[in-house]
Amino acid sequence: DETRLGLVMLFTPIAAVCAMLLAPRIGAALGGIALPVATLAMACVFLLPGQAVVLWMFPLAMLACGAATGLTDVLMNARVAELENTRGVPLMNLSHAAYSFGYAGGALTTGAMRSAAWSPAWVMGSMACVCVLFAVLTWEKDGAIHGLRKPKDGTSGHLGLLPLIGGGIVLIAFLTENAAENWSALHIEKTLGGSPNQGAMGPATLALTMGFARLAGQGFAARINPYRLLAAGAVIACLGALIAAGAVAPPMAYAGFIVMGIGSSVIAPTAFSLVGRLAAPQARARAVARATLWGYFGYFFGPPTLGFIAGTFGLRMAFVFAAFMLLGVLALLPMMARTRS
Repeated sequence: DETRLGLVMLFTPIAAVCAMLLAPRIGAALGGIALPVATLAMACVFLLPGQAVVLWMFPLAMLACGAATGLTDVLMNARVAELENTRGVPLMNLSHAAYSFGYAGGALTTGAMRSAAWSPAWVMGSMACVCVLFAVLTWEKDGAIHGLRKPKDGTSGHLGLLPLIGGGIVLIAFLTENAAENWSALHIEKTLGGSPNQGAMGPATLALTMGFARLAGQGFAARINPYRLLAAGAVIACLGALIAAGAVAPPMAYAGFIVMGIGSSVIAPTAFSLVGRLAAPQARARAVARATLWGYFGYFFGPPTLGFIAGTFGLRMAFVFAAFMLLGVLALLPMMARTRS
């Protein structure tokens, strides 16, 4: 059931948090190959869940997945933030759009494989092979991430509240995305009586919407005040979550996921971009890494939290909970505007 699944997946956030704490040191040690190595490791370890033949093996497999994912996420966001500020071009929305399109493709492909009665081992193995090919794209001639270590002279050594506030906004965004990505398929299949293919369309609809919305956000980021963009995204995503919670048929749920995706798509990348912009140059990578750590508590602890709510009160209430969490972004924005690293 939802509660047991959420508890089993709790090993993922534990490993991810540990990896995120170590990510600045690992990234500094690996230098220019840090991101390619982390991405390749993430692709390889996702073979493991499909090989779990007994229950106790699955949490261990997810432990490895969480560690590799946490490391990759920190290094990716730090590298993109550095490129944004050195080149003066907004890139965070574009980077997160690629993730959304990848998630949509994975959801649709997984749904097709499930309908074709593919085993978990074949599904995870096929996806891992595809990810290995994409890992090659992370290679750069000069891909070093500067600022991962504290300056030896003590300048800009303190990060202040900026990563905590920015990470809080990202936490809410990822918790909301998690509600749709992990529970939308179950909501459609179990609450609304949809088929596995209809269920797979739930996260796919959200991911595709977020992908295209983030491409649009790439242009908006240069024209719209980032604080207004964050506030508008939170309100729109809240409305979408409530529509999904009150859906009486799969098409209505899809509509909710579309609205939810449009709003939530810009929250996390805009918050990461703001942290990188407001932080001192020598502390930028560490500030983004710390914000990623705080933010991903929402992404990784979302499954057990929402699983408990869904198992106790129903899947509809899980989406209602996500909707009310989004209103917290409006409270954090004034604090972030007054904070610098």
